[in-house]
Amino acid sequence: MMNSLLFKFFSQNTGHSEMPQIFRKFSKLSFWLALSLVWLPSNGFSQTECPSVNVKIQNISNNTGVIACAIFESGEGFPDKFLKFARKIMITQISGTDASFEFSDILPGKYAIAVIHDENYNGELDTNMFGIPKEGYGFSSGAEVTLSAPSFSDAEFLYDGGVLQMSINLNY
Repeated sequence: MMNSLLFKFFSQNTGHSEMPQIFRKFSKLSFWLALSLVWLPSNGFSQTECPSVNVKIQNISNNTGVIACAIFESGEGFPDKFLKFARKIMITQISGTDASFEFSDILPGKYAIAVIHDENYNGELDTNMFGIPKEGYGFSSGAEVTLSAPSFSDAEFLYDGGVLQMSINLNY
């Protein structure tokens, strides 16, 4: 097909009835080039994952409200002062019993994550008169609430700058 197109173009524009040698070589070269591109391994063009901390939130009890996930780079404000001290905060509507967050543009270092299920959209974790949470919460590294919220060091994890996958189960 390429030969016939080149021949048609050449003969219309020059008046010659034969295709020059250069066009014949060009069409063979383009055929082999196209064929070699087809044979290249598919992983040569595959996309690599971008550096990020990927967090899957599990055990969401209902679809009311939103899930707020905050990543902290120090103990200051951890875990309850999201708005003032968190490095990044992500919020998503709930659909089902799981939610996912991807924190990109995070430098290597030590971090901790705090998650709340804000059922009434007030931007905070509601507690009863004894300070016990009435909404879902969770922390990185499996940190648990004992007599108080866990410390930064309890929830701390080391991020090396690659792709990090983690799961956090909410507690109610």
